[in-house]
Amino acid sequence: GARQQIEQPEVATKYGRLKGKWVTVKGTDRLTNVFLGISSAKPPVGALRFSPPQPAEPWISVRDATSFPPACLQDQAMLEKFEEIFSTKQLNFSISEDCLYLNIYTPAHSNEKAKLPVLVWIHGGALLMGGASMYDGSALSAYENLVVVTIQYRLGITGFFSTGDEHAHGNWGFLDQVAALQWIQENIKHFGGDPGSVTIFGESAGGVSVSVLVLSPLAKGLFHKAISESGVALLSAMFSSHPEVIAKVLIYPFLLAMLMEQQSYDDTSSALSVLCLIAEELTLFSLFTVTDGVFIQKNPEELMAGKDFSAVPYIIGINNHEYGSQSHYRPPLGWRKRLEIEIMINIPHLSVPAEFVSLITDEYLGDTNNPVALRDQFLDLMEDAIFLVPAIKTSNYHRDATEEEEHLSRTIMKYWANFARNGNPNGAGLVEWPAYDMNEQYLELNLQRKEAKKLKGNRVEFWTKTLPEKIKKMKEKREHAEL
Repeated sequence: GARQQIEQPEVATKYGRLKGKWVTVKGTDRLTNVFLGISSAKPPVGALRFSPPQPAEPWISVRDATSFPPACLQDQAMLEKFEEIFSTKQLNFSISEDCLYLNIYTPAHSNEKAKLPVLVWIHGGALLMGGASMYDGSALSAYENLVVVTIQYRLGITGFFSTGDEHAHGNWGFLDQVAALQWIQENIKHFGGDPGSVTIFGESAGGVSVSVLVLSPLAKGLFHKAISESGVALLSAMFSSHPEVIAKVLIYPFLLAMLMEQQSYDDTSSALSVLCLIAEELTLFSLFTVTDGVFIQKNPEELMAGKDFSAVPYIIGINNHEYGSQSHYRPPLGWRKRLEIEIMINIPHLSVPAEFVSLITDEYLGDTNNPVALRDQFLDLMEDAIFLVPAIKTSNYHRDATEEEEHLSRTIMKYWANFARNGNPNGAGLVEWPAYDMNEQYLELNLQRKEAKKLKGNRVEFWTKTLPEKIKKMKEKREHAEL
């Protein structure tokens, strides 16, 4: 009877019926209904490859929704590495071009009249790797009584290849995200969700995706609040009006972590050779994220400066040590030279002329040769340039498993859930999270919460004022000398 219905929940969607499963969540007595591998668009294969996604096909019989979908096309070894670093459980996903699926987690008691807030998770992974099923939404759904959806989108070449013209305008992966949001608008009420209360949230490349969706006219009205963790559309060189300019910047954290793990490098090995090999590997995994005039109509900074974006409530966060997941590893001697070469390789993505690299190395690396200090200062440099400063700038445009760790996780879930419910993260028992304004206030979420102002203000000033002024003066001095 009732037990059987709980064990195999069924839902009728616009496209057909689905049979899911229920799970229990540690620490609660609530059941969560889980529906896995729901098609959000037609398989993007054959004639639909390098094309906008098309609506999913309807079906007649009850479709099983209890198995994880394949992840989108990507390098298997990189996925396994990514999963090892960022996922708590190893699920050994299959990989396929037929990958436009989503997973839904919803309280077992919910029905079509429940109208629960909906949180849509967009996974990270440099727009090159990852998948929806690496992230389990059941705890967030159970603890906070809301609907969680994790979505997939085409990655790498299949997701972002562009010829720069009408033959392949690119941004296919972002269009897949829009298609998933459209599917949610049409169907989420059947899972107890409110299509009028959708919050998109993501981390790293998922955070970039969120901020890009805020800027795109195609996504307008498909969501109502947004959360970006460690990633926004102002990442240096992330966007280009010219598809031949390759944006590699998001892959560097993973490759640096892999490089740091290779303890077999001795002090006499050529750092340049190693980094050239990495650069060669990067070329194989290059991706194009373009201002295509369709999904994104202008450069993101222009859109923000002109207030040409969805003015939704927005949380922007920075993860500490986003750039270095292998910080326990002690680098070998001679590391300073390697880091200087790495900075040189990164310079195009930091929007700084190569001849001014010394200004950056002096600011961050100082005169130390201590390997551990150098590593930490280099990670600070890359985190500030790639994640922190773009996030601060974006925020300015948008003005107007220990017990302790479990508590932190619950606290973050509570802030996000409050935000999803009413556009304000604050609530009973929580440290006050101030709105971001001219005072640049922020909340530091650690094992203890605290309010503060001007996140790394001296570093932000270096990148936004001091460095541009020094470059300007050096250029003027050089031009004067040439006269």
